[in-house]
Amino acid sequence: MSAPLESVVIGAGQAGLSASFHLGRRGIDHVVLDAGDAPGGAWQHRWDSLTMADVHGVASLPDSETPGAPGRANSVVPAYFGAYERDHRLPVIRPVRVDRVEPTEDDLLVVRAGSRAWRTRTIVNATGTWSQPYVPFYPGAATFAGEQLHTRGYPGPEPFRGRRVVVVGGGASAVQLLGELAMVVDEPERDLIWVTRREPVWRTDRFDQEAGTAAVALVEERVRRGLPPASVVSVTGLMLRPQEEAARRLGVYDRRLPMFASIEPSGVRWADGTLREADVILWATGFRPAVAHLAPLRLRSEHGGIQLDRHGTTAVADPRVQLVGYGPSASTIGANRAGRFAARGVASWLDANSDSSDSRSGRPVGSTISPLRT
Repeated sequence: MSAPLESVVIGAGQAGLSASFHLGRRGIDHVVLDAGDAPGGAWQHRWDSLTMADVHGVASLPDSETPGAPGRANSVVPAYFGAYERDHRLPVIRPVRVDRVEPTEDDLLVVRAGSRAWRTRTIVNATGTWSQPYVPFYPGAATFAGEQLHTRGYPGPEPFRGRRVVVVGGGASAVQLLGELAMVVDEPERDLIWVTRREPVWRTDRFDQEAGTAAVALVEERVRRGLPPASVVSVTGLMLRPQEEAARRLGVYDRRLPMFASIEPSGVRWADGTLREADVILWATGFRPAVAHLAPLRLRSEHGGIQLDRHGTTAVADPRVQLVGYGPSASTIGANRAGRFAARGVASWLDANSDSSDSRSGRPVGSTISPLRT
């Protein structure tokens, strides 16, 4: 068997690349396993109408700035991530879809992906949420004769031209998509309806770095208690961008109360009997953490979430495991900070559990180890 790696990063999105950068700076031997065929993480799958004007630097990586060039975010950001991987010689291996992570009797972890496996002393899980879109169950959903889709598969506004659309969800994606759809439906007040479980919370003051840090801290409090993570937007509130003001004037952000009770072949029906006919139901209902491959490590608390330490990355149940892109760092607001803290957590565990046979000091920075074949 090959000597174990010091760390394996699972996922090469923003948080994973940040973690790899900081691990490399500390001289920690690692590889990054990415399920994608190409760089870019979830950014390569964003809808075409999301432009760099909408991104506002949130995709920046450590010691680097997001390109200021115009264009589609799903093109510019992946190219930027790919160049970053090359320029910093990050040890990314793709495509590798991790199936599970298992503990061993000799206090190592085995990361398995099909017939391949990597032995490691620690892992940084950076699988994010994009692969786990969440659609809630509603009575009659299977009978709907129109089209249902999640924002993960949103193709841009043009295919919705002239159609009647119900948008479900209270997050930033719902707000953005409503702004686009208002420009293509025939009559926004009649053909575009927004429904959410809770009253949206609008933010009127400026959202700066200090406000972002405060928002992340509130989400961190949940994961420190072992609760399932809440979305960052649930504590930041919602804001309208200048391009959405026209939609506001058309009334599309006047949410329909309460949530509908059931779905029928021709539309959605409320408990009072009101029926709104629809051609499309667009579920802007968010995502869940992609952590099923970590199940063998038994990380979940009695409250249903993975409890993290005060820095928001180290799993309390097993400090060999760092989670980035989970909870507070699932948003781009906290991704780079989480990568830095995860690298620190890996280094602390390695230092506390090293012995005279530890090869860390003698291994060249950036060296890689071939996967264990099973």
